Amino acid sequence: MAIRKIGPARTEIQEMNVIIGMEESQVIQRAFEERGHNSWSCDFKPGRLNPSRHIQGDVHEIIPRLPWVPDLIILHPVCRYLTRSGQHWIGKRGHEDRAEHVERAVEDFMRCTRYQGRVCIENPRGIMSTRWRKPDQTIQPNWFGDDASKATCLWLQNLPPLLAGWQYPPRMVNGRPRWSNQTDSGQNRVPPTKDPEDRRAERATTYSGIARAMAEQWGTL
Repeated sequence: MAIRKIGPARTEIQEMNVIIGMEESQVIQRAFEERGHNSWSCDFKPGRLNPSRHIQGDVHEIIPRLPWVPDLIILHPVCRYLTRSGQHWIGKRGHEDRAEHVERAVEDFMRCTRYQGRVCIENPRGIMSTRWRKPDQTIQPNWFGDDASKATCLWLQNLPPLLAGWQYPPRMVNGRPRWSNQTDSGQNRVPPTKDPEDRRAERATTYSGIARAMAEQWGTL
C-alpha cells in the first residue's frame, strides 16, 4: 500500500508528530491538531471527524512507513474480547470460538507494547492487567469534566500520568454516584442499535475531556 504525504515533520515551533492508532472517532486526533501538532489517526474504518487527517489501514503497517518519526504514539487495541465481563462466555454454547478470539486479541494488544519512545495504550478494565501487567493509571472521564463514568486503563511508556482537572459532579441514587451514561442501577445507558458495531463504536469513543487532557499535558513534553 502506497502512503501519501501526510504532513510536515517537526518545525521550529516544536510541534509534535502524533499518531493515534485504532481511532476512527478522531477525538484525540482533533485535540492534538487544535493545539498545533501534526496529528494523525489510523484505523481500518474511515475517519469520522476529519478524514483529511486520517489514514485508513493497519496502524502496525503504517507506523514503520511514516515519512516522520512519531514523537507520541497512542493506541486503542480492540477490547471486545479483553474485557472482564466477556470472559464468562468462554466455553458456553454458541461461543465455542471465544477462547480463540481472546488469544488473538491478546496478541494484538501485545503488538502495541513493542514500540519505543512515548507510548500510551488505552483499554477498559480487562484481562491484560494479569496477562501482561497492571496499568500505570486508571482514569474516569468525570475527572476531566465529562458527565460520564467509564474506567479507562492507561499503560504508559515515557509519559507521566494524566492529572485530573475539574470533576463533573454525579447525581446520587440511594447514596451511590451516577453519571449521565448510567442508569440509576449503574448499567450503561447506551441503547441497542440495529448494527451492534455502531453501539461498540459509540461506547469505545474517547471522551473529549480525556482527549483534551492528553493534548494539553503530553503535547508540551
